[in-house]
Amino acid sequence: MIPQLVTVGWRRRDGRWFRLYIPVLPVVLVLSPLLLLAVLGGLIACVIFKVSMVGALSGVGRLVWALPGTRFEIAEGRMGVLVSVR
Repeated sequence: MIPQLVTVGWRRRDGRWFRLYIPVLPVVLVLSPLLLLAVLGGLIACVIFKVSMVGALSGVGRLVWALPGTRFEIAEGRMGVLVSVR
């Protein structure tokens, strides 16, 4: 399943969390021209470095499909960042 929502949160100075919910589909649609350029650049890089294009696209696809359910948190002192992919 493709990720649908990314939650990014960070701890404010007063100790409370601020969360930002980012829907993936609208962001991908808005950034699709840049995504197309990135894919073309990646395919050109595959040709230059003699890497299998099918293998590279397969690896990226597996990475995207594995993202749902990913959650990581970084905390250092009073500062904290939380990223959750659903």
